[in-house]
Amino acid sequence: MQCLIFRLYGAMASWGSTAIGSVRPTRSAPSRSAVLGLLAAALGIRRDQEEQLARLNRSVAITIKCESEGNLLRDYHTAQVPGTDKKAIWPHRKAELENTHKGVNTILSTRDYRTDGHWLVAITLREDTDCTLEAIRDALDEPVFPLYLGRKSCPLSAPLHPVVSEVESIYEALSEYEYPIAHQAVVEAVLYSQTVGYEWEDGVSIGLSPQETSERWDEPTSRLRWQFDKRLVHSARLERKE
Repeated sequence: MQCLIFRLYGAMASWGSTAIGSVRPTRSAPSRSAVLGLLAAALGIRRDQEEQLARLNRSVAITIKCESEGNLLRDYHTAQVPGTDKKAIWPHRKAELENTHKGVNTILSTRDYRTDGHWLVAITLREDTDCTLEAIRDALDEPVFPLYLGRKSCPLSAPLHPVVSEVESIYEALSEYEYPIAHQAVVEAVLYSQTVGYEWEDGVSIGLSPQETSERWDEPTSRLRWQFDKRLVHSARLERKE
């Protein structure tokens, strides 16, 4: 089986989950929609290219290894937002603020982040695919658009270091992936917690038995309308081996 593995590490990250009102929580590990968004940015697929996004979504299965979920940081956030204009499409928020004729409002929200979190992502291809892992690896090495960890305010703090290899199991491949981030052992040790978490999709065998199965609403169906579907996710937590 062929597998692509890369790492995600940043001073701050935010993996959005179901949000109600002005509270924007973060999960402890990347969602499927976050990883797909990162891959799409690397490949140069824009949000309005819905067919290309749908093909990418159908093509890949995603497994997450949580080396360290980091610490929770809660930010009291204020932002200026223009009045709603359903007839206009803006390339970015700056253009929207500069061209709005409906006045500017201020919203207050609470936004959560993970600090010093460290995750590994394993990508395998599904049967219904028209892309290759080598093409995704090359795109991650030289992305078309900037990559970030859930939000644009959360840039990467270390290279992704994507590697494609033939593996017996995804679990073993994730266990053997070792590319230090820090040069000092005492600093590197902070990036690995005592307990290791794994999350994988229904229908994918990674070489572990699930300890829990839950529903997640992070299967993107439309990026333009910001709609997501439900999926099943298996998970397990293990003590780290010395």
